[in-house]
Amino acid sequence: MSMTVVVTSNVAQRFRGFLSSCMLEIAPGVYAGPKMNRAVRERVWKVCSEWFSDLSGTSIIMIWSDPTESSGQGILTLGVPSKTFVEYEGIILTKRDLLLGDFEHF
Repeated sequence: MSMTVVVTSNVAQRFRGFLSSCMLEIAPGVYAGPKMNRAVRERVWKVCSEWFSDLSGTSIIMIWSDPTESSGQGILTLGVPSKTFVEYEGIILTKRDLLLGDFEHF
């Protein structure tokens, strides 16, 4: 069993109620489960994923300790902003597409 953290942004109240029923809300939209096993974590993610299909402009991120991953942690994401996590030389990096306004022209 490992610590599991879920961070939500702009989600419906039912997410907050559900996550609060199985995890401690340590800050607005941030939930922690200090001893959540894999089966419980997968059930929580399944519920969040099923409910999420009806939403827009929201995001949910789940992280947990996972010694089988090269970075030592597992990551699942739903929503915006759209991000991809990639492993590079044993660390996890966040990858996103650049938008025209993201950089200055010299």
